[in-house]
Amino acid sequence: MKQTFRLGVIINPLAGLGGSVALKGSDGVADEAIARGAEPKAHLRMAQALEVIKPYLDKITVVTASGAMGADLAAQMGFNHQVVYQAGDTTAASDTQAAAKALQAAGVDLLLFAGGDGTARDLFEVIDETQPVLGVPAGVKIHSGVYGITPHASGMVVKLLLEGALVSLMSADVMDIDEVAFRQGVVRARRFGEMQVPAEPRYIQAVKMGGKEVDELVLADIAAEAIEQIDDGLAIMGSGSTVAAVMEELGLDNTLLGVDLIDAGELLASDLSAKALLEATLGRECKLVITLIGGQGHILGRGNQQLSPALIRQVGKENIIILATKTKLKALEGRPLIVDSGDPELDSELCGYYKVVTGYHDYVMYQVANPDLISLDLVSPDVVGQPE
Repeated sequence: MKQTFRLGVIINPLAGLGGSVALKGSDGVADEAIARGAEPKAHLRMAQALEVIKPYLDKITVVTASGAMGADLAAQMGFNHQVVYQAGDTTAASDTQAAAKALQAAGVDLLLFAGGDGTARDLFEVIDETQPVLGVPAGVKIHSGVYGITPHASGMVVKLLLEGALVSLMSADVMDIDEVAFRQGVVRARRFGEMQVPAEPRYIQAVKMGGKEVDELVLADIAAEAIEQIDDGLAIMGSGSTVAAVMEELGLDNTLLGVDLIDAGELLASDLSAKALLEATLGRECKLVITLIGGQGHILGRGNQQLSPALIRQVGKENIIILATKTKLKALEGRPLIVDSGDPELDSELCGYYKVVTGYHDYVMYQVANPDLISLDLVSPDVVGQPE
């Protein structure tokens, strides 16, 4: 009998629900998120990962939980699958943990899961330390180092395993934050432990680096340049401390971990949802001001799901303003900036080199690339610009 790769699949159906409706997470607020119009998308993220390995259907048995936790998607995509845990119509963290135990008992070679930091924590608490896992990013908070940089990247790692590549394992941190404090604009991150993940730095994200930029003069210069580029027009102000410096320079209240909208230097609305942003900017030229997550390099798809693919297309690539200190860029050690909007076609369209604002009339050309363009022999983009 031919040996097949036993791929464990767990989808947390509630993962990421709070992102698009400005709830900054899903822990304990799933019902509210659905009431606000949020739609489950974790299964779509898992589908993007599994699509990469569809050419290997004859080599894979998907071991999973029933219904929305995996079986429905496996059947829809044509994978041979085995259900080892029966979930109810409504799922909770306890289902994730029970499913993980069942998958591990069934002897999966890799446990592929779609969720956020809360899901990673749930798994960490119940699986054996020797069980290899890999996350498909589907949550709002992705601080942990157990995830692919995008769903497609997670799929690429599984593809390498199926092709017999020599993929080592490494320990990666499981991190999570206090969502109640997060919704108040306070980040309280905590390390809970480690899980074993494939050691593929091309595709596995780094643990998020925290900390506030201490060089206020650099941030003031970046803010001055951003304000000049906005030019008294309509602008969407993304999350993060670098964008917060622009709002501070304008004398406006800022949602540090949300998305605000300004017009002619005045605050129009704070902490907007994806739907509200789309409606408020319809038919108007608009700038989008964003920054990167330190250590990871993501500019879209991490903590700013309010910036939907529809909104980004409406704004246009040419109206995206990326802010970053040279310190943050250099810390990436040549790795490109990452876009993970949830729409692979859009992510591909957004690739290329951008003038990243690093000071007043000071820029660096830096690459944005999706996992399709990331390889071991990728030439590292140089950080160049005017002298500081």
